[in-house]
Amino acid sequence: MTGIRMVPASPPSAAAQPGGGYLVRYRRDGYAVVRGVFGPNDIAQLKRAFERARAAALKLGRSWRHGNLCYRVVDDPAAGRIATMVQWPAYHDETLARYRTDPRVLALVEPLIGRDLKQIINQCHWKPPDAVAVDYNFHQDVRFRRPRAAFRNLETSYIQTAIAVDAHRRRNGAVRLVPGSHLKGEIALLGEGAVMGKGRGEGQLALAGLDPASIADMDMDPGDVALWGPFLVHGSGSNRGEDDRRVYLNSYVRAADCDRGEWAFRAGQPVALGAPQLVHYEELYTRPGPHYLESAPPPD
Repeated sequence: MTGIRMVPASPPSAAAQPGGGYLVRYRRDGYAVVRGVFGPNDIAQLKRAFERARAAALKLGRSWRHGNLCYRVVDDPAAGRIATMVQWPAYHDETLARYRTDPRVLALVEPLIGRDLKQIINQCHWKPPDAVAVDYNFHQDVRFRRPRAAFRNLETSYIQTAIAVDAHRRRNGAVRLVPGSHLKGEIALLGEGAVMGKGRGEGQLALAGLDPASIADMDMDPGDVALWGPFLVHGSGSNRGEDDRRVYLNSYVRAADCDRGEWAFRAGQPVALGAPQLVHYEELYTRPGPHYLESAPPPD
């Protein structure tokens, strides 16, 4: 999608946002959940956008890429063929493009990383009921920031945001995390092995010197926004509930500390997507055209 530039009114100050004490929680625990940032109308729009993206993925039939846009489609042993993720859907969906640069999101991240921001994650995630191929082992996002030289001062320059499109509870695969684990920095053991799949749960935490008894659930309601940093240890399980569990991920990095990514805000003003810029897909300029993938891509 090109040519769309949203220039909203100045966002409210972070202190005026619901849950204004989130900055203290973020710095202390490595994450925070801010309640009620988006209302029912926002969530209705996001749900429709998610359904458009899922329909496009399933129509393709298997994992597929066109530049940075990438659909992850898998054959789940319990749920059949499902879409689990789409990377950079905002290039082609105006609603998702609008929410990636929403002033309410800027108001939350600006006190932490400023007003000149690039974006390195733009993803829709689904966890359909009963699907088993949607587990995320405990990990730190720092493992995906490659090449490392392109991402500087990660502990103070990078924030992941997650807009809850559905309610998130342990039963339906909500994020589980270890509060305060960001203070340990990068944990080498959690940078090994696959992120998606089973078999690296609480036992892996103990081997990494973390107490499994300290795990907390990131419970969210639709419209809540979670924020966490690159060193927070987190994962999530399967959806054992009856409803979908959808989340819209957008991560931002201080532009001066990142050599990659798409601009999101310049001096606090939203920047529209144009021609795709290098983020994580290393063959963007040598193999940009649409093509099916041999296997489902890993998260990034």
